[in-house]
Amino acid sequence: MKRKSFLTGGILLLGFALWTILIQTVDVQPVGVNGTSVGFAAVNTWFHRMTGVHMGIYTITDWLGLVPIAICMGFGILGLMQWIRRKSIVQVDKDILLLGGYYILVIIGYLIFEMIPINYRPILIDGAMEASYPSSTTLLVLSVMPTLLFQVNRRAKNPTARRITAAFVVLFSAFMVIGRLIAGVHWLTDIVGSVLLSAGLYILYRTTAQAMEP
Repeated sequence: MKRKSFLTGGILLLGFALWTILIQTVDVQPVGVNGTSVGFAAVNTWFHRMTGVHMGIYTITDWLGLVPIAICMGFGILGLMQWIRRKSIVQVDKDILLLGGYYILVIIGYLIFEMIPINYRPILIDGAMEASYPSSTTLLVLSVMPTLLFQVNRRAKNPTARRITAAFVVLFSAFMVIGRLIAGVHWLTDIVGSVLLSAGLYILYRTTAQAMEP
């Protein structure tokens, strides 16, 4: 099962790489802001016209992006407390150390695409063009929220706490992804790219953490 999970994660990351290539080669047209080129132009412009732009939803989902950041900080504090209490970083729970490395990897992926824009948002944000692929908020949410559920399931003995966490993670993640879809601040392909990348990274993290279990 672990081998299959590793394979699934790898396939999703390869799918993301292929998707990234496709959006730079398939139906590329200058339909973006200031005539910038956008792949899958027909589908992207159709979806953007259908949803329109809703800056209120954009603002809400932007602020709610602080939730996964807070979760990252919470696990960081947990790791730091274990380090101080146990007087050695090697004594910190291995899955927490792995989680820290995973979060760093997600941040690196985000920074890479900020520095090398694949395409730009369909609208100006505060009068400026911003990189849009993959959707950073979607990437953050779908990379971090499942780790909260995974860690709670590993550490919490109370089944009610597990069920509440599961409901929160599912509902929050769904709201954020749908919110970014209909806010009109990303192309449809930006969201798809984020889903592929975050799913691949999370599955590899989860499988690695499970493989480290005694």
